Amino acid sequence: MHHKPEKIVIFAASAHALKMNRYIDTHTHLYDEMFSEDADAAVRRALDAGVTQMIFPDIDASSRGAMMDLAAGFPGHIHTCLGLHPTSVDGKWRENLEEIEGMLDSRTVAIGETGMDCYWSTDFVKEQEEAFEWQVRLACREGLPVIIHSREATGRIFDVLERCRPLSPRGVFHAFSGSIETFRQMERYGDWYVGIGGVVTFRKAGIAETVKDIPLERIVLETDSPYLTPAPHRGERNESSYIPLIAGKIAMQKGIGIEEVAETTTANARKLFNI
Repeated sequence: MHHKPEKIVIFAASAHALKMNRYIDTHTHLYDEMFSEDADAAVRRALDAGVTQMIFPDIDASSRGAMMDLAAGFPGHIHTCLGLHPTSVDGKWRENLEEIEGMLDSRTVAIGETGMDCYWSTDFVKEQEEAFEWQVRLACREGLPVIIHSREATGRIFDVLERCRPLSPRGVFHAFSGSIETFRQMERYGDWYVGIGGVVTFRKAGIAETVKDIPLERIVLETDSPYLTPAPHRGERNESSYIPLIAGKIAMQKGIGIEEVAETTTANARKLFNI
């Protein structure tokens, strides 16, 4: 029993240290309808937690207006992307992407999120692959990074990146959960980072072990809010203010200080997204 006060003091000091660091959430959907009542407050909670910048990946036209509106209220803190999510790909994907191409401007920091998802449906797998390659090539032409969503589609995604390799694609594999072998294979296809989120805090999560071997210089932090909430908040809505919990778990797994995680991953994100 006499050890409990000491543990509480140590935890409080650690929590204070977490808040003093500066982070970037490289993948967050605070414009999602789950934040319809408190999106502004969620952004302010993130800022109060030291998450000074947030990247908003695009999904499709249905939520793009909400994304742009929320970002406009926090200039310098929120950066927007343009893209077509693989689960939004259908027979009209080309029209959708032509519209996106016409919207590109200096505020666009990345193309995405794009990629392939064979988990929810395989009805439009061919179209997903075509739309993904279209977006990778667009990003290369525009000098922008790509945000890749990959779910049960690693081989197909690598096939596309192999075809695009002469264009020197770059970007981030969002919500990376692969093995160290997958990470090393990924590096063959361009200049790629991995987005590490709340899953790293889950019990028995494979990425918690893999992250030990991934160089910190190749990691960026993300929440994917409102999804994939880190422990100890699993079962709740995720938000960008939880980024320090993810950073703390990475620091623990690597046996380094959280300040190093914050500093390095923030520098990585700034370089990747040119922010």
